Amino acid sequence: MADNADVIDTLNDLIEIAHDGEYGFKESAENAKSPELKGIFGQRAQDCRTAAQELVQQVVALGGKPEDGGTVAGALHRGWVSVRSVLTTSTDQAILDEAERGEDAALAAYRKALKQPLPDAIRTLVERQQAGAQRNHDQIKALRDQHRAAT
Repeated sequence: MADNADVIDTLNDLIEIAHDGEYGFKESAENAKSPELKGIFGQRAQDCRTAAQELVQQVVALGGKPEDGGTVAGALHRGWVSVRSVLTTSTDQAILDEAERGEDAALAAYRKALKQPLPDAIRTLVERQQAGAQRNHDQIKALRDQHRAAT
Protein backbone atom coordinates (compact mmCIF):
# COMPACT_ATOMS: atom_id res chain seq x y z
CA MET A 1 0.00 0.00 0.00
CA ALA A 2 1.25 3.47 -0.83
CA ASP A 3 1.89 5.98 1.90
CA ASN A 4 -0.42 8.96 2.34
CA ALA A 5 1.90 11.32 0.44
CA ASP A 6 1.79 9.13 -2.66
CA VAL A 7 -1.99 8.75 -2.47
CA ILE A 8 -2.38 12.52 -1.99
CA ASP A 9 -0.16 13.16 -5.04
CA THR A 10 -2.26 10.78 -7.12
CA LEU A 11 -5.51 12.38 -5.96
CA ASN A 12 -4.14 15.88 -6.59
CA ASP A 13 -3.29 14.86 -10.17
CA LEU A 14 -6.92 13.83 -10.61
CA ILE A 15 -8.15 17.05 -8.99
CA GLU A 16 -6.17 19.02 -11.59
CA ILE A 17 -7.67 16.92 -14.39
CA ALA A 18 -11.17 17.44 -12.97
CA HIS A 19 -10.59 21.20 -12.85
CA ASP A 20 -9.31 21.09 -16.44
CA GLY A 21 -12.47 19.24 -17.47
CA GLU A 22 -14.72 21.67 -15.65
CA TYR A 23 -13.06 24.68 -17.28
CA GLY A 24 -12.91 23.03 -20.70
CA PHE A 25 -16.55 21.96 -20.68
CA LYS A 26 -17.63 25.35 -19.35
CA GLU A 27 -15.82 27.08 -22.21
CA SER A 28 -17.22 24.56 -24.69
CA ALA A 29 -20.75 25.30 -23.43
CA GLU A 30 -20.15 29.02 -23.91
CA ASN A 31 -18.85 28.54 -27.46
CA ALA A 32 -21.23 25.85 -28.72
CA LYS A 33 -23.97 26.92 -31.13
CA SER A 34 -26.35 24.03 -30.47
CA PRO A 35 -28.57 24.40 -27.40
CA GLU A 36 -28.32 20.62 -26.94
CA LEU A 37 -24.52 20.79 -26.83
CA LYS A 38 -24.60 23.81 -24.51
CA GLY A 39 -26.69 21.77 -22.07
CA ILE A 40 -24.55 18.64 -22.34
CA PHE A 41 -21.31 20.56 -21.90
CA GLY A 42 -22.79 22.47 -18.95
CA GLN A 43 -23.75 19.21 -17.26
CA ARG A 44 -20.31 17.72 -17.92
CA ALA A 45 -18.73 20.83 -16.32
CA GLN A 46 -20.89 20.25 -13.23
CA ASP A 47 -19.94 16.55 -13.17
CA CYS A 48 -16.25 17.51 -13.23
CA ARG A 49 -16.79 20.02 -10.42
CA THR A 50 -18.47 17.30 -8.33
CA ALA A 51 -15.63 14.86 -9.05
CA ALA A 52 -13.07 17.44 -7.94
CA GLN A 53 -15.01 18.07 -4.71
CA GLU A 54 -15.08 14.34 -3.93
CA LEU A 55 -11.33 14.09 -4.51
CA VAL A 56 -10.64 17.19 -2.40
CA GLN A 57 -12.53 15.59 0.50
CA GLN A 58 -10.29 12.54 0.28
CA VAL A 59 -7.10 14.63 0.21
CA VAL A 60 -8.24 16.59 3.26
CA ALA A 61 -9.19 13.37 5.06
CA LEU A 62 -5.65 12.12 4.44
CA GLY A 63 -4.22 15.31 5.91
CA GLY A 64 -3.08 16.77 2.60
CA LYS A 65 -3.46 20.08 0.83
CA PRO A 66 -5.72 19.76 -2.23
CA GLU A 67 -4.77 21.32 -5.55
CA ASP A 68 -6.90 24.32 -6.42
CA GLY A 69 -6.08 24.80 -10.09
CA GLY A 70 -5.67 22.88 -13.29
CA THR A 71 -2.58 21.64 -15.07
CA VAL A 72 -0.32 23.58 -17.41
CA ALA A 73 -1.43 21.24 -20.19
CA GLY A 74 -5.03 21.95 -19.23
CA ALA A 75 -4.44 25.68 -19.38
CA LEU A 76 -2.94 25.23 -22.83
CA HIS A 77 -5.88 23.01 -23.77
CA ARG A 78 -8.33 25.69 -22.63
CA GLY A 79 -6.33 28.33 -24.45
CA TRP A 80 -6.27 26.21 -27.56
CA VAL A 81 -10.05 25.79 -27.40
CA SER A 82 -10.35 29.59 -27.33
CA VAL A 83 -7.95 30.10 -30.22
CA ARG A 84 -9.51 27.31 -32.22
CA SER A 85 -13.03 28.59 -31.60
CA VAL A 86 -12.02 32.02 -32.88
CA LEU A 87 -10.19 30.60 -35.89
CA THR A 88 -12.98 28.24 -36.86
CA THR A 89 -15.82 30.59 -35.97
CA SER A 90 -16.62 28.35 -33.04
CA THR A 91 -18.02 25.39 -34.96
CA ASP A 92 -19.68 22.70 -32.92
CA GLN A 93 -17.60 20.11 -34.76
CA ALA A 94 -14.34 21.74 -33.65
CA ILE A 95 -15.61 22.01 -30.08
CA LEU A 96 -16.66 18.34 -30.05
CA ASP A 97 -13.29 17.29 -31.47
CA GLU A 98 -11.49 19.21 -28.73
CA ALA A 99 -13.84 17.94 -26.00
CA GLU A 100 -13.11 14.37 -27.03
CA ARG A 101 -9.38 15.08 -26.88
CA GLY A 102 -9.84 16.45 -23.37
CA GLU A 103 -11.74 13.34 -22.30
CA ASP A 104 -8.96 11.17 -23.75
CA ALA A 105 -6.54 12.99 -21.43
CA ALA A 106 -8.87 12.49 -18.45
CA LEU A 107 -9.15 8.76 -19.13
CA ALA A 108 -5.37 8.46 -19.38
CA ALA A 109 -5.02 10.19 -16.00
CA TYR A 110 -7.51 7.83 -14.38
CA ARG A 111 -5.77 4.78 -15.88
CA LYS A 112 -2.46 6.05 -14.49
CA ALA A 113 -4.00 6.64 -11.06
CA LEU A 114 -5.48 3.14 -10.95
CA LYS A 115 -2.02 1.65 -11.52
CA GLN A 116 -1.01 3.11 -8.15
CA PRO A 117 -1.55 1.30 -4.85
CA LEU A 118 -4.60 3.00 -3.34
CA PRO A 119 -6.67 2.27 -0.23
CA ASP A 120 -9.80 0.31 -1.13
CA ALA A 121 -12.28 3.15 -0.50
CA ILE A 122 -10.24 5.57 -2.61
CA ARG A 123 -9.76 2.98 -5.37
CA THR A 124 -13.55 2.50 -5.46
CA LEU A 125 -14.05 6.27 -5.80
CA VAL A 126 -11.43 6.56 -8.55
CA GLU A 127 -12.92 3.57 -10.42
CA ARG A 128 -16.39 5.14 -10.22
CA GLN A 129 -15.07 8.45 -11.50
CA GLN A 130 -13.18 6.71 -14.29
CA ALA A 131 -16.41 5.00 -15.36
CA GLY A 132 -18.06 8.44 -15.47
CA ALA A 133 -15.21 9.83 -17.56
CA GLN A 134 -15.58 6.87 -19.93
CA ARG A 135 -19.32 7.56 -20.28
CA ASN A 136 -18.56 11.25 -20.95
CA HIS A 137 -15.97 10.29 -23.56
CA ASP A 138 -18.33 7.86 -25.28
CA GLN A 139 -21.15 10.41 -25.35
CA ILE A 140 -18.90 13.15 -26.74
CA LYS A 141 -17.48 10.77 -29.34
CA ALA A 142 -20.98 9.68 -30.43
CA LEU A 143 -22.11 13.30 -30.69
CA ARG A 144 -18.96 14.15 -32.66
CA ASP A 145 -19.59 11.27 -35.07
CA GLN A 146 -23.29 12.21 -35.45
CA HIS A 147 -22.38 15.82 -36.11
CA ARG A 148 -19.72 14.83 -38.62
CA ALA A 149 -22.17 12.55 -40.47
CA ALA A 150 -24.79 15.30 -40.58
CA THR A 151 -22.47 17.89 -42.09
